[in-house]
Amino acid sequence: MAKKKKNILKFECTVCKSINYWKRASKKTKKGLELKKFCKKCKKHTIHKVK
Repeated sequence: MAKKKKNILKFECTVCKSINYWKRASKKTKKGLELKKFCKKCKKHTIHKVK
């Protein structure tokens, strides 16, 4: 049996607006996800929101 398709969520840095990370998530997950990740462009830990 085939697996269900999952959404690809792209995370955007709130400071420089670059897209650094992505994650596969089920379609039931909420869109307002925030993570504190390392931004390669800013060279520091910033909040990344789902674009």
